Amino acid sequence: MIEFKYDQNGLIPAIVQDHKTGEVLMLAYMNKESLERTIKEKRAWYWSRSRQKFWMKGETSGHVQDVKEAYYDCDADAILIKVEQTGPACHTGNRSCFFRKIEL
Repeated sequence: MIEFKYDQNGLIPAIVQDHKTGEVLMLAYMNKESLERTIKEKRAWYWSRSRQKFWMKGETSGHVQDVKEAYYDCDADAILIKVEQTGPACHTGNRSCFFRKIEL
């Protein structure tokens, strides 16, 4: 079993990417149980920091994330999840949560 490094709240960041295009769709947080659910069900589960509860992506909107692949970084303190996204990933209705550009 992999020894993931969770933060002081028991969370690990999860970067979510479209499995075909590589587009970054969102960033969410997982705890041990949501990661285990994601691996078992091959559907993305997260921990809501604001609501303090588990949530399956798309459980109310229908915009689910079917997990195709999952990776972890060299320090085991971040997760990369490659998904097939149904509908928009962002709660604003945008395809990605990263739709606002910083002008450099």
